[in-house]
Amino acid sequence: MRIFVTGGAGFIGLAVVRRLVQRGDRVVAVVRDPDRATALTDLGVEMRAGDLSRTAAVLDAMRGTDAAIHIAGMYRVGIPAAMRPAMHDANVGVTHRILDAFARAGLDRLVYVSTVNVAGNTKGRIIDERYRRDLSAGFLSYYDETKYLAHRAVRERIDSGAPIVIVMPGVTYGVGDHSGVGQQLRGAHDGGLGFMALADIGISAVYVEDVAAGIVAALDRGRLGESYILGGENTRLRDALRSAARIGGRSLPRLELPTALLRLGSHAPEALARAAGLPDDLREVLRATLGVTYWASSAKAATELGYVPRDLGSGLRATFDES
Repeated sequence: MRIFVTGGAGFIGLAVVRRLVQRGDRVVAVVRDPDRATALTDLGVEMRAGDLSRTAAVLDAMRGTDAAIHIAGMYRVGIPAAMRPAMHDANVGVTHRILDAFARAGLDRLVYVSTVNVAGNTKGRIIDERYRRDLSAGFLSYYDETKYLAHRAVRERIDSGAPIVIVMPGVTYGVGDHSGVGQQLRGAHDGGLGFMALADIGISAVYVEDVAAGIVAALDRGRLGESYILGGENTRLRDALRSAARIGGRSLPRLELPTALLRLGSHAPEALARAAGLPDDLREVLRATLGVTYWASSAKAATELGYVPRDLGSGLRATFDES
């Protein structure tokens, strides 16, 4: 098959592209600057110069392909207000343009990569695809809000008959992960983690290669109109850090920043917070992490897609062995 992929040069996207190429699919990707996408070039990906800011450009890139996977997006919690329009366009605007181009291109199916974050705070429960968040509680972060809006737009197209499958990965880690969680895991493994903060957050931690396998399985045999959670081990960040430290032969730091101190820091102006190495909007970070759980079950994906994520210890060992 010829597969159109957005976000192919990203953390999850590159793992998906590698898997597609290895099994003989032809991958088409839109990139702003092909000269900077060397990883895709090395894989033999057909790159079409352009961006995702115009529906017409997306449609041109989609032509001649059989199916599409939309992975591209912007992830960051605690962004300054000035960056919100860019995040809204990256997560919501681009998704609308992908949906419009897909409707006109006549492809067989689209796999949309959402996130378990659209469920919001699960409050200690392990939820599944049937769960619907309480919108009266508001959103935990602007990322949370924009991904929810994009997810809702995709569901509306599905309700209108569009041949789309949704996948919802948990907190994804692995080689090439530069997220805050990824950096903390690396620090715990290497002994460079000076202290812990907000480590009580509950995550569904999943290895990137398992997410990629789930996405490809959804492309192959996911039921049209259905959503599939691609999670992993439901745990606390503190326990994940402890596992990473154990694998690296280290001990976790005893110092954990008190919540009261973090709350105090959340009132610092953006410029001061940035100078201190804190997120621009620490209040948003606290809201999205303090006592929050994002726990989810992948039972449906296991049954229908054959999705079998590895346990946290195995995934972390693979991460550190490969890097």
